[in-house]
Amino acid sequence: MHYNSDVGVRILGIESSCDETAAAVVEDGARLLSSVVASQVATHRPYGGIVPELASREHLRAIVPIVGQALVEAGSSLRDLRAIAVTHGPGLVGSLLVGLTYAKALALSLRIPLIPVNHLEGHIHAVLLEEGTRQGAEIEFPALALVVSGGHTMTLVARRSGNRFQYTVLGKTRDDAAGEAFDKVAKLLALGYPGGPIIDRLAPHGDAAAVRFTPPKIKGNPLDFSFSGIKTAVLRYVQAQAMAEEIERRREALRTQPAAPLEWYLRMCDRRTLDLVASFQAAVVEDLVSRSVAAARQHDVRSLIVSGGVACNSLLRRRFRRLPPADAMPVYFPSPALSTDNAAMIAAAAYPKYLENESAGLDVPADAGLAL
Repeated sequence: MHYNSDVGVRILGIESSCDETAAAVVEDGARLLSSVVASQVATHRPYGGIVPELASREHLRAIVPIVGQALVEAGSSLRDLRAIAVTHGPGLVGSLLVGLTYAKALALSLRIPLIPVNHLEGHIHAVLLEEGTRQGAEIEFPALALVVSGGHTMTLVARRSGNRFQYTVLGKTRDDAAGEAFDKVAKLLALGYPGGPIIDRLAPHGDAAAVRFTPPKIKGNPLDFSFSGIKTAVLRYVQAQAMAEEIERRREALRTQPAAPLEWYLRMCDRRTLDLVASFQAAVVEDLVSRSVAAARQHDVRSLIVSGGVACNSLLRRRFRRLPPADAMPVYFPSPALSTDNAAMIAAAAYPKYLENESAGLDVPADAGLAL
């Protein structure tokens, strides 16, 4: 992605919206100089999900060394920075406050702009950042964006005019996000945490047509998503098939081997479990793809952007890349490293705001429910 600007604008991005403490330095909105992420997976794995209080505590421990490491890897000092970009929502309010408070302190001490960034916009700019470093045609706008992660699932139209971006939300989840559904089903089946990557690795070993799930019927906006129903359907299948004993054996075994390899899971999962996992993943992916395609048909979009942690899912990537000719369009995914939460996307999203002199005062609040 190219902008009209001076050369050498280095922005430090800070991201702490959920359970990853991240810092990155991006130059001119398109050159990634460093990206450092401290994961909290080991902290939250025993609970099968994110514990907000623990997440905030881990951010406090990690924020200073992670920012320092990002600067070192970028070959930069604080004096080289032109702005501080930080996620101010949406997310866990305690986690957001850690990154936002530290960013405010840096901006104040360095006397440089503080640029708050919406986390969801950051996910879109993760794709624009990487495409900007490649040779060839740029992403065409307007673009349909599917942001799909553990906390968010939505489709929106992204439009660009110069350095300004505008977003129109078309559909969003009414209950669980897709990534949350993956994690909850994995927890139900005692497959470990985080559930999305584990289910993605197990699914090819099962029959995706073995268990039929009824697509959710959405009243009102047909572009909205809902994943609570399929989660309940998995529970009912487990009960009907009397799978509790096998699940409990797996849960006990996981306590001594929390980060088990794929071979271990294949030994510990019978055919019913593998078929259920494959069918569940196929149903979620089909819903994501079909509603995104429906949104694209209704709006004159020229490309499709898929971002967020669930964008790493291998089946989702294959399905979008094999759309029928009538629906085919250029589809862009971020690399796995920039699909999950990271600060490079925050710094990249801040760059066009910097060019437009968009910054905030030190009274900008953390907004857990911030809309795009």
